[in-house]
Amino acid sequence: YEMHVRGFTRDGSSGVADPGTYRGLIEKIPYLKELGVTSIELLPVFEFNENEFFITRDRRKNLVNYWGYNTLGFFAPKQQYAASNQVEEFKELVKAIHAAGMEVILDVVYNHSGEGGRRGPVYSFRGIDEQVYYSISEQGHYRNFSGCGNTLDCHHPVVRRFIIESLRHWVE
Repeated sequence: YEMHVRGFTRDGSSGVADPGTYRGLIEKIPYLKELGVTSIELLPVFEFNENEFFITRDRRKNLVNYWGYNTLGFFAPKQQYAASNQVEEFKELVKAIHAAGMEVILDVVYNHSGEGGRRGPVYSFRGIDEQVYYSISEQGHYRNFSGCGNTLDCHHPVVRRFIIESLRHWVE
């Protein structure tokens, strides 16, 4: 069962004490078991900038980034999905899902970050060493294989180690 942590319980009809949070999702585990769910795939739960605004073709403005596919913190659970402490609550969620006999699958994003291309903000990798972390053409342009303007250079040993360490962090 693929779900968005906030979206699954955000509406008041979910009947949970902490809507839109890891704890709210814990309250719905019996319901998921009743449906026969054996695995839960969580859409991105890494820290991201949800206040990144978008302008659509019809010029509507101030649309928030809801989905989380622009990671900023590859080692941090999304704080806004917690009622108080995001690390402890995320751990509680995973333990509760496992205790119910279900698997947890994380939808992870390692092909780009939330920094954007040349016109995007500088949060981390661009300020540390963009030549190492991003795939940059001979002309000095960010390669854009992801459609997000800043493809991470997963062939570089530093980036590969970073990804492996992030994956290990989430497993542990």
